[in-house]
Amino acid sequence: MKFFKPTLFFILLSVNCLAQSRIQNLEKAFNNLLADEQARHAITSLCVLDATTGKVLFAKNEQIGLATASTLKTIIAATAFSILGKDFQFQTTLAYTGNITTDGTLNGNLIIIGSGDPTLGSWRYQNKENAVLTQWVSAIKTAGIKKIEGAIIGDDRIFGTQTTPEGWVWQDIGNYYGAGTSGLAWRENQFDIHLRPGTSTTDNVRVVKTVPETPYIQIVNELKTGASGSGDRTYAYLPPYGNLAYLRGTWGMGIGKPGISAALPDPAFDCAYRLQDTLKRLGIASSQQPTTTKLMALNNQPIPVVTQKISTITSPTLSEIAYWFLKKSINLYGETLLKTVALKLGKPATTAKGAETEISYWASKGIDKSALNIIDGSGLSPGDRITTSAMASVLFQIQKENWFPDFYKALPEYNGMKIKSGTINDVSAFAGYHTDASGNKYVIVININNYSGSGINKKLFRVLDELK
Repeated sequence: MKFFKPTLFFILLSVNCLAQSRIQNLEKAFNNLLADEQARHAITSLCVLDATTGKVLFAKNEQIGLATASTLKTIIAATAFSILGKDFQFQTTLAYTGNITTDGTLNGNLIIIGSGDPTLGSWRYQNKENAVLTQWVSAIKTAGIKKIEGAIIGDDRIFGTQTTPEGWVWQDIGNYYGAGTSGLAWRENQFDIHLRPGTSTTDNVRVVKTVPETPYIQIVNELKTGASGSGDRTYAYLPPYGNLAYLRGTWGMGIGKPGISAALPDPAFDCAYRLQDTLKRLGIASSQQPTTTKLMALNNQPIPVVTQKISTITSPTLSEIAYWFLKKSINLYGETLLKTVALKLGKPATTAKGAETEISYWASKGIDKSALNIIDGSGLSPGDRITTSAMASVLFQIQKENWFPDFYKALPEYNGMKIKSGTINDVSAFAGYHTDASGNKYVIVININNYSGSGINKKLFRVLDELK
């Protein structure tokens, strides 16, 4: 016993000294980053907490609000889990209006009623495009419908008409990662444009086709062939609800992919269009063109009353959605979840009300509202301003929640750590967790705004490596 006590004392002293040394090395590495030429005109912030106690182990510039890029997704995911619950699911309903005659004629409309499900028709889940269309066709046949004297209507009213948040930049809107929300989302609100470069940099790029075909969208191609190795520098400029897309930039020779993905300007219309096209090929014709509740309202047409619901498609659970949201950083999911949490609490399903709900929720958990300047749900807006201290506090607090294992599982792995990355113009950030070789657990948030040059992530990792 006399031997045990001194031994335990020296072990604890050794562990404490090792921890102190690690933090001292972290501070030194961080100061080296601050002195780096790339950070000369930048603002760099780091906040590291003991994940067990919440004690601040090291912090610098942690109270300065910075653009977060996609690390903001950690906060909206945590908010959605807290307010909606890990088992939350969206539902999409197929119904008809009017009546069905004895010969199978629907004197009315088919209407697809959306609840905002961002996964409907997505290739990531069971409810893929073909699976959804097959289920709808089966329901239509079971209802006895053989002909439609009316239209197929996409009902996207639940989220209103503003699809993209204020603060998003024109260069992003129109591209797949800038796809806005829709009350009736479809195939993650994107479509593909296949391209073929020329044989020299003086050649134009040819648009081969769109997948699926989108005859209602006119593409103006201004692309030039880029040098071999220059890669994809192509941007689609296609506003919400528009039908004219400009392709600008360069498409390099030798790119190992067929083309780019662009944002669907009106997902609800495309969803109705795909169902009508599928039915037409099966011999079930519609007398009117597909439309949406928004287009009907613009034309002062009344929205018909539903007579009968014939099919309901339920989305994956929030835990499954969050997995892909964080793992693949899908902006659409974040914007949808932000609107959905507002709706859940009886507020209008808008980006602004969602952000207000999110800020109020974390303020009730002791985080200063002024440290959470949130504009959108994905971090794509350069106007978001969050302190690393506030983000670290959220990440620390959620560890006790019953849904935390699902949240943690969804975090990507970078540099041997479970951390979410974030990148927009001249912004790079990481936020998440790390357990070192001795079993010490950390909450980590590092962020740099307005850096110059490229390759900054390697330098951020040199700082974080001191925690290994």
